Amino acid sequence: RAAPVVSDPPVRSDLPADPRALLALAEPIAREVASALLASLDGDGPSISAKSTPTDLVTELDIWAEATIAERIHAARPDDSIEGEEGAAVTGGSGVSWSVDPIDGTINFIHHLPGFNVSIAALVGDQPIAGVVVSPLTREVFTATLGGGAHLDGTEGLGPTPLRCATPPSLARSLVATGFAYDPGRRTRQAEVLARTIGHLADIRRFGAAATDLCLVAAGRVDAYWEVGLNRWDHAAGGLIASEAGARVGSLDGGAPSSASMLAAAPEIWDELGALLLTNGAADV
Repeated sequence: RAAPVVSDPPVRSDLPADPRALLALAEPIAREVASALLASLDGDGPSISAKSTPTDLVTELDIWAEATIAERIHAARPDDSIEGEEGAAVTGGSGVSWSVDPIDGTINFIHHLPGFNVSIAALVGDQPIAGVVVSPLTREVFTATLGGGAHLDGTEGLGPTPLRCATPPSLARSLVATGFAYDPGRRTRQAEVLARTIGHLADIRRFGAAATDLCLVAAGRVDAYWEVGLNRWDHAAGGLIASEAGARVGSLDGGAPSSASMLAAAPEIWDELGALLLTNGAADV
């Protein structure tokens, strides 16, 4: 029997660009950069330098990847704004902006560990409307458009499949991902919050890249993700993917994700986990 035909959702008339067209631009760029990063792992390794702290590292390939992404986007859409972790800053008047993390999880990349990714999001104002996260080592491509759902194109050659977040039976059965800030004092405070929280959960995982964590929420592989100190390029694409997969995404105060906090979780546990984190001092991290 033939598979049912599923029509694309209508494009919102209030948007300055079609999210599907923006994703169609971003996805091949992200795939190309991810392939180059994967190939680079066979070499002698990139040069490495520190940024804000000794644990906040950047490689020559971070800089190359961001420049490549920004150049490709600017060539296709010269009136768009672009921001990136490594300093890309283009101001445009189209109403569309791009937020780029060329290598999210640089320390994982340096150590040849899974978890690093290429993350590109298109936004209107503060709202992501298209996003792609490519994981070079797992060869997974996570995508989403606003109102169009989230999808995973994996290694099986089956094409994009819809993503849906988990439905954990309770907080006590939930697996929660997290990350740590670069500042040593803030990292210590985060660890103290987690030490008070872990006894109420199934367990905690730390994968080392915000966009990866958010995509794991979208795929239902973890039930929630909490972190503080993120920048927009860290969470714009992954947050949209998680949200379009049915997760609740926001800050602990109930607003949009911010540098103060990011919590993405299955709706069934969001309120309880958020309250627990606040009780355990998350607002003071």
